[in-house]
Amino acid sequence: MPDKQVIVTGAFGFFGRHVAKIFSQNGFYVIGLGHGTWLRNEWQNWGLSEWHSCDITINNLSIYAQQPDVFIHCAGSASVGYSMAYPMQDYEKTVTTALSVLEFLRLCSPKTAFIYPSSAAVYGIAEQLPISESVPLNPISPYGVNKRIVEEICQSYAKHFSIPIAIARFFSMYGPFLRKQLLWDACRKIADNDLTFYGTGKEIRDWIHVTDAARLLLVLSAHASKRVPIVNGGSGIGTPVYEIINRIITAMDKPVSPLFSHQPKAGDPPGYIADIRRHSKYGWKPEVPLETGIDEYVQWFQAGAS
Repeated sequence: MPDKQVIVTGAFGFFGRHVAKIFSQNGFYVIGLGHGTWLRNEWQNWGLSEWHSCDITINNLSIYAQQPDVFIHCAGSASVGYSMAYPMQDYEKTVTTALSVLEFLRLCSPKTAFIYPSSAAVYGIAEQLPISESVPLNPISPYGVNKRIVEEICQSYAKHFSIPIAIARFFSMYGPFLRKQLLWDACRKIADNDLTFYGTGKEIRDWIHVTDAARLLLVLSAHASKRVPIVNGGSGIGTPVYEIINRIITAMDKPVSPLFSHQPKAGDPPGYIADIRRHSKYGWKPEVPLETGIDEYVQWFQAGAS
């Protein structure tokens, strides 16, 4: 068995499974916890050494987690839209589960490095781009509010109980197996010859491929401390939504043009670009070019999105 052990909650999900694979490839014994039904060979192919389908509670963590070297909390809500429709459930999925993990660590494994994947949604509407980690937080959706609350709880547990913690605020994460958000919606619409999209098309997003995001958590796991380092997970490059959609159209070989409703989605800010100056401090940088990543995503979608 490898010397190092990591717990990944939400390991069945889009980000969690990629995190599990990256840590496994780097010598960790990976224990996955969360909801989802898959066969042993499926979760083993994603780098998991164990998989336990369960709620994220202190009792279940006491049974399955014990004293890992690293704890990555990928479980929770991952959608602004869901938080707008189901705010209480979003709170429970995001805040309550994170608090259970931190309390478990306080009681049973206070030296474990806790790594929290937060979101750029904590920033709200940016007054200046790119967005630095030091700007005041002003989320405009329940999703962003709940992420901010978890960050505050992390700061409290680090300060009062010396839990080593690090936080990554991810911008627009994408990649194969993501069945929601812009790339998924655009692929489905274009395949159905529906070319109408929300907004103006000029909204700016900073995109990060899921494998790059998972690598960032691996790097941060060596820097967790009671000072709670926080780093933006982004590329530092802003891309208009219409460019993303046109790239998808090209990759799908569709001779069409998108139309935009000029009606924004609730909770969506007009522009996000990450300030990435802290990246060099941690020896990390994104490696997957956006064009390559979009083409990869379209190939996965056209292969049946399996």
